[in-house]
Amino acid sequence: MSNVEIARDVGLAPSAVLERIRKLEQCGAIRGYSALVDPKVLGHRMLAFIAVQTADQPGEERIARSLARMPEVLEVHHVAGDDCFLIKLRARDAEHVGELLKKKIGRIPGVRSTRTTIVLGTEKETPVLPIPAGDEQESA
Repeated sequence: MSNVEIARDVGLAPSAVLERIRKLEQCGAIRGYSALVDPKVLGHRMLAFIAVQTADQPGEERIARSLARMPEVLEVHHVAGDDCFLIKLRARDAEHVGELLKKKIGRIPGVRSTRTTIVLGTEKETPVLPIPAGDEQESA
């Protein structure tokens, strides 16, 4: 959306919108911009979530960094419970997922086990955060 369109929607001058956006970028509220690309168009038709158990001590980030460096891994989350990490992964197909589990994830020193959930369909997937109305923001 252009600054002019945003300005029209919120009732401000384009220069005021640009100034506010720059301030949001500077304080880190806006971390960057990206295009939403359909993974299927790129041949990554399979979506999987993989729970990873490790032998590392709590707080050890070596395995998380190794997982994050894999281009097929979209997200790495440190989680509470039996598992240490939950990763979101895109692959070409089930064979590709198996290959990643055996040849990459399973070979990271300290990975003890994995548990894979294959996604059959997706109702909602969005990077868009809900932005509270003005009154709600002030009380947060």
